Amino acid sequence: MPDTQVIHPLSITSAPRPESARRRRSRMSARSLLLMTALVLGGLVMLFPFYWTVQTAFSPNGSVLTTPSIVPRHLSLDGFRQLFSTSYDIPFLRVIMNSVVLAVVSTVLAVTTSAMAAYAFARLDFLGKGAVFAIYLATLMIPLQVLVVPLFIEMRTFHLVNTYEAVLAPNIASAFGVFLIRQAIAAVPKELDEAATIDGCGHLRIFTAIILPNIRPALATFAIFAFMASWNNLLWPLVILSSADHMTLPLALSSLHGQFSTQWNVVMAGSVLSIVPILAIYVFAQKYVVQSMATSGLK
Repeated sequence: MPDTQVIHPLSITSAPRPESARRRRSRMSARSLLLMTALVLGGLVMLFPFYWTVQTAFSPNGSVLTTPSIVPRHLSLDGFRQLFSTSYDIPFLRVIMNSVVLAVVSTVLAVTTSAMAAYAFARLDFLGKGAVFAIYLATLMIPLQVLVVPLFIEMRTFHLVNTYEAVLAPNIASAFGVFLIRQAIAAVPKELDEAATIDGCGHLRIFTAIILPNIRPALATFAIFAFMASWNNLLWPLVILSSADHMTLPLALSSLHGQFSTQWNVVMAGSVLSIVPILAIYVFAQKYVVQSMATSGLK
């Protein structure tokens, strides 16, 4: 009797049908095409306000309201010329320099104080650390509008009304910055601190030589947020500043709106000038933002 090979039923694997594989690939390509189309449309919708702002800034004032068009018919720099001309009582070159200096100084102070406080909450042990950190984070729920009157009374008591110091004071400390940087410091292995302590390093040396180099993405991310908050701040400068020489850019732009008419090309020209620094900083530091969001617990 010839030998017969016994084949187990479970060992039989059927090859995929060419029709089903081809149908699956076509379904996936259609889904990818639909997803890409939705993303492109969403991107266009998000970019349209910026495009309209730039187009209005480079258009004559009359054409904005009389003949609105997606494609500009006439390009003009009248909006920028009028913005820096003497027809307005606001010295815009001085205003731009005020905003730049205040935003840079405010960012440096906020990053410095937040990093030092975050190191204390992440690495030092002291009585009531958890309660103090929770209370500090609870201040995030208090809007600035609630604090305007107490802050103004405090600035008036110290004779700081209509000064740059009064504009900087509320931005020196940031609860969000402390939370963000603390999360980044917590991800740094404590073994590095212990090795540095064995070598004779104190807290200041550990903080500057070990912690700060390892949390650069978080520092860059918070620096962008702090710069944007100071650059776009309108309410507090509107309350505390009164002279044109101390104005910031958002405050100056809000004063361009007339009571009966508004030159929209001038307003949009100022808006373009206010967007450029933020856009340049974000494009330069966007990789740090992505790294920080992936490693600091804010996924």
